[in-house]
Amino acid sequence: MKHLNIYLMLLGFSIFTGATFNLAKYTVGYFSPSSSAAWRFGLAAAVMLIILIFTEGIKKSQLRKNAVSYIVLGIIGIFGFNALFFVGLKYTSPVNGALIMGLNPLLTAILARIILKDKMTKKQVLGIFFAFIGVLLVITQGSIETIKTLSISGGDLIIFTGNVCWALYGVLGRRFVKDGTPLSTTTYTMVIGAISLIVVSLFTSNPVSLSNIPIGVWGAIAFMAFFTSVLGYLWWNQGIKEIGANKTSLFFNLVPVVTMIISFAVGTPIKVFQVIGAVLVILGVLTASGVLRIPKYNTKEQSAV
Repeated sequence: MKHLNIYLMLLGFSIFTGATFNLAKYTVGYFSPSSSAAWRFGLAAAVMLIILIFTEGIKKSQLRKNAVSYIVLGIIGIFGFNALFFVGLKYTSPVNGALIMGLNPLLTAILARIILKDKMTKKQVLGIFFAFIGVLLVITQGSIETIKTLSISGGDLIIFTGNVCWALYGVLGRRFVKDGTPLSTTTYTMVIGAISLIVVSLFTSNPVSLSNIPIGVWGAIAFMAFFTSVLGYLWWNQGIKEIGANKTSLFFNLVPVVTMIISFAVGTPIKVFQVIGAVLVILGVLTASGVLRIPKYNTKEQSAV
């Protein structure tokens, strides 16, 4: 199947990112949110630089041509998204935050239509619809009351702004980065974002001193750095380059499904509506990516009958 490798990479992105929510919750008990993000992206940026140097090399002409774009993307997609997401969660509930992040494919599709003039096919619209309904069911567990009690707060608006940052990261990268590879784009934007996060972390304090942080916490940081940040961001940018921002963004809807599965594995009970929601999310991604074919309705044959 065409683009099978890309779809497998994006599935890997969803799995790693879904696991990150559980790992991040573990690490913030020992690190401040900004410090946790700074360690994660500081390590990731260093690894990305090493990979870039020994594979493609640092091309000065490419760097000069895209310097402004890399700075903007790093501040928006790495620093902005992570900073706004963590700050927003201080002032709103996880349910609200997760529901707002579930809007990412829709936001990406709208921004891609406005900025890139991308066209949306019927199967992409149908896929987004299935996936969004699935995310709603996973997050609300099928409870109408949960949706009714959702209220717009300052935290909701902050997370929504972070969600826009993530959507812009993919769309603007495709629009303004010239002759850049997924590896170089990921590396340079991650370096900018990591520097920004490190600067902010210098003005915050950790709940626990570094000498008393367990090895398991450092392992969680390393996993998020190497798998979620290095591989995840690299695969995400590769997906945008190969299949476009619209199709790639749909894989973000798999993240809450993965988080749900991991939570179940560690002892959290799963409800029927959550399982139905997970199926709808997977169906939406498969439909929009073209794996599932929408049967064509032949009006001529129907009228002949």
